[in-house]
Amino acid sequence: MTVEERSRLQEVDVQALDAARLEPLIGADRTARYEAVAEATESLMRGRSVLNVNSTATGGGVAEMLQTLLAYGRGAGLDIRWLVIRGDPDFFEITKRIHNGLYGSPGDGGDLGEAERRHYERILRTNADELRALVRPSDVVLIHDPQPAGLAAAMAGAGAKVVWRCHVGADEPNEWTERSWSFLRPYLDGVDAFVFSRRAFAPSWADDSRLHVIPPSIDPFSAKNEPISQRNGRLILGYTGLIGGDGSTPSVPFTRRDGSPGRINRRADILQTGPPPPADAPTVVQVSRWDHQKDMQGVMDGFAEHVDPSLGAHLLLAGPAVTGVADDPEAAEVLEECTERWRALPQPTRSRIHLACAPMADPDEAAAIVNALQRHAAVVVQKSIAEGFGLTVAEAMWKARPIVASAVGGIVDQIVSGTHGLLVTDPRDLASFGAAVETLLRDRTEAARLGANARARANVEFLGDRHLEQYGRLLAQLG
Repeated sequence: MTVEERSRLQEVDVQALDAARLEPLIGADRTARYEAVAEATESLMRGRSVLNVNSTATGGGVAEMLQTLLAYGRGAGLDIRWLVIRGDPDFFEITKRIHNGLYGSPGDGGDLGEAERRHYERILRTNADELRALVRPSDVVLIHDPQPAGLAAAMAGAGAKVVWRCHVGADEPNEWTERSWSFLRPYLDGVDAFVFSRRAFAPSWADDSRLHVIPPSIDPFSAKNEPISQRNGRLILGYTGLIGGDGSTPSVPFTRRDGSPGRINRRADILQTGPPPPADAPTVVQVSRWDHQKDMQGVMDGFAEHVDPSLGAHLLLAGPAVTGVADDPEAAEVLEECTERWRALPQPTRSRIHLACAPMADPDEAAAIVNALQRHAAVVVQKSIAEGFGLTVAEAMWKARPIVASAVGGIVDQIVSGTHGLLVTDPRDLASFGAAVETLLRDRTEAARLGANARARANVEFLGDRHLEQYGRLLAQLG
C-alpha cells in the first residue's frame, strides 16, 4: 500500500441526538440556557459546516467524546462532520513523540528534526488535498491534537476559520514540552483560536485573545455511562471473564450510539494466574489506554507492595486491545512491559492482579464492558503521571465510585481531595497511592460519601450542555 493510499481520509458516521434528553438531569433552567445558545449558534452557522479532524475513530477518550458531542451538535441543527486522517507507522511514531513531549516526557527519545518534519508534512499534504475539497469558505475546521495540526494552513487557505483543540498538556514546561511546541508552532501560528482543557497547558506564544479553556464532558446516556443494575453488570463481567461467573451469554442490552440495543458477544483477553476475581471480592480498577503516561505498571507495583492482601482485594488493569488504537504505536510495548512486570511478581500477589484487553471490534460493546467494570469497582484509580483531562475520572464520578487519582493536569480541576475522592500529590509515590486505596477499601462509609459528592459534581461540571455552550460561544466569537 502506498503512502497516498494509507493517507486517505475516513469519514465517521455521526448520529443526531436531541440534548433535551438531558433535562431530567440538568433541570429546566440549564436546559433553557443551553437551548438559547444552541438556537443562536444554529442561526450563525446556517449554510456553513463544522468539520472536526482527528487521528482515530475508536480507542481513545477524544474519539469517545467527539462521538457524543458532535451528535448533540447535529441534534441542534448544525452541519457537523467528522474526518479521521490516515498515516503510516512512521508518521504515528513521530506524532506520538510530539504527544509525549507535550506531556513533558521524552517518550522514545527519538528525534524531531528535519527528516521527521518532512515525513509529517508529506503525510498531511495528501490528507490536506482530500480535505480541501470538502471545505467551503466560511466553514469552521476544528483540528484535534498534534497529529493533524499541520493541516491548519491548508484549511485557512481554503477560506475556513481554523481552531486547534489540544487535549493534552503538562503543568510545567520543560525541555520536552518546548521541543514539541517548537515542532508544532509553524503550523499553528495563524489559527483563529486555540482550545485547551487548562490554561496552564497553553504555550507562552498562544495569545489570550485567541485562547479558550473548555474542559471535556461525558454523555450520561452512552453505552459507557448509562445505568446498569448490579446484577446485569455482574452478568456482563462474568461472561467476559473479568469476574467469576458461569460464562453464560448475558441477555443484557446496552444502548448503541444510534439508539438501537446491543448485546455483549465478545470476551476480554485476560492475563491472570488462576480464576478471575470472585464476584464478591473488592476490585480496584484502572481503565486506560496502554500508555506510559497512564502508569499502569506503577499502579500494579503500588497495589502489590502497599495494599494489605488480607483485605482480599483484586486489581484489574484494563485497556483496549492494542490493535484497536491506530494512532498509538507504543501501546503494544507498554502492555508487554506490564506483562513482564506481572510475571516477575510472586505467585500469591500475581493471582490478585489481572491484566485485561477489551475487545475493540465493536466500540459500543467495549464501552458497555467498561461501564460494567467501573460500576462494579470498589475503588476506581487513575494514577497518571500526566493527564490532560481524566475522562475516566469523570466517568467514575458520574457512577458515584470512590476514586484515587494523581494530582496532575486536569484531574486537579475535577476532584477536590477529601471531598470528591483522594488525590496523591506525587504520582510516583507508591506508598501514598497504596495507602489511599487501602483507606477506601477499609472505610466503606467514607468511600460512599466521596462517591456521592463526586456524582453531584459531575452533574454540574461535566455533562454536555456546559461543553456545548462553551463551543457555541467560541463559534460566535469567530463570527
